[in-house]
Amino acid sequence: MDADIWLMRNDFTFEFPRPTMPNVVYMGGFQCKPAKPLPDDLEKFVHSSGEHGVIIMSLGSVFGQLLSEINDEIAAAFAQLPQKVIWRHTGPRPASLGNKTLIVDWLPQNDLLGHPQTKLFVAHGGTNGIQEAIYHGVPIVGLPISFDQPDNLSRMQAKGTAKIVDIATLDRTVFLEAIKEVLHNPSYKENMQKLSKLHHDQPMKPLDRAVFWIEFVMRNRGAPHLRTQAYRMSWIEYHSIDVILSLLAIVLLVPVSITFIIKLVWYKGFYKNKAKN
Repeated sequence: MDADIWLMRNDFTFEFPRPTMPNVVYMGGFQCKPAKPLPDDLEKFVHSSGEHGVIIMSLGSVFGQLLSEINDEIAAAFAQLPQKVIWRHTGPRPASLGNKTLIVDWLPQNDLLGHPQTKLFVAHGGTNGIQEAIYHGVPIVGLPISFDQPDNLSRMQAKGTAKIVDIATLDRTVFLEAIKEVLHNPSYKENMQKLSKLHHDQPMKPLDRAVFWIEFVMRNRGAPHLRTQAYRMSWIEYHSIDVILSLLAIVLLVPVSITFIIKLVWYKGFYKNKAKN
């Protein structure tokens, strides 16, 4: 809490709006950049896809491979598509792999997503991959596995830019239908291109903004005027425990007082009538 500047890898084209303090600087997509030319072998493969284009699949560096049964279902679905596929996969070669699918140990993800032939990104929902997809305007079919991936992809699905497939129930039919929906429903591409346009429409690049604020803190020997004073408060004050207890006491006191008055009036009336008798 006692920090002058917080650099957050968030972007409101990806996140939902929320209030923040002046010392919170958003730098989502700072690693994204224009695509570079592909290596000759990849460029030749991508160019050969023609009007159908290519699909990129990568589950990041942590999840390079899935269970062989799931890989076989994914490969079988890819084999039924007219698009060519570049799949980052480090495990055994799936038995149902089609001749239009290229298996690679590594791929230049940012450069492939920025290629005009790329039609779809099959991803696990890591922050880097999603921000690069937004930067280049490529819709997503998501296979969330763990960590922040389900949450990331649910945000993209809510924005109409992604279709999520539950990896626990994945088979070739379900996976193929999800891919076809994103490819053939133009709203996914249109919505992602809108997010891409919003992301690019900034007064300065995210990395330049982060550098400016780091240097700002250094030039001014800190930025305490931007910090919230909440970190100076006790936990009782911060969570308004004293206010809650006061309101609770009032809420409890009112019915107790009313009950006491009713009893008092009833007793007085009872003894008064008894005295008369």
